[in-house]
Amino acid sequence: MLLSPRSSLRTCCVGLAPERLAARRNLSRALSTPLPQPTMTGASKTRAVRATRARSIARKLAMQALYQWQLTSHPVAELRRQFLEDENSAGVDPEYFGELLTGCIGGSAEIRTLLATLLDRPLEQLDPVEAAILMIGIFELQHRPDVPYRVVINEGVDLTKRFGATDAHKYVNAVLDRAARALRATETR
Repeated sequence: MLLSPRSSLRTCCVGLAPERLAARRNLSRALSTPLPQPTMTGASKTRAVRATRARSIARKLAMQALYQWQLTSHPVAELRRQFLEDENSAGVDPEYFGELLTGCIGGSAEIRTLLATLLDRPLEQLDPVEAAILMIGIFELQHRPDVPYRVVINEGVDLTKRFGATDAHKYVNAVLDRAARALRATETR
């Protein structure tokens, strides 16, 4: 037999003073009423989704450019031009793409040194796709405090699921999680 909230209140509150019974009813109603959620207007929600998508596309293109850079060592300007002119760059945030690309290539020595402390194998043994994704994640954790560490990890895992080896996303998740704890200790608590 199912009890409604009122019948369960009656059975558990037999013998209570009327004012206490009323207080219990009010508490029960308050707990069962969902809190209002802040809503975005249509235009601001659309802008937020577009900005998020533009950065996701920038990360994807940066991963592909870093992959190519690892294999060919083309200069940053050439990679940037090539990937921004590609038909797959529609909707990309070009400034963010450029920042990721120049930051990862320019700071590759620092990023590789940090990655060496986080990995359980030499960086050279990593697949170039996973290495590129980890470089982007480390760069964002170090230089983009406006991007929450969970977003960095989730974006890295999503890219690895799309472009990496079968279970590589688990490894990328673990490495970026360790990096977040080391680089953003106050945020990860």
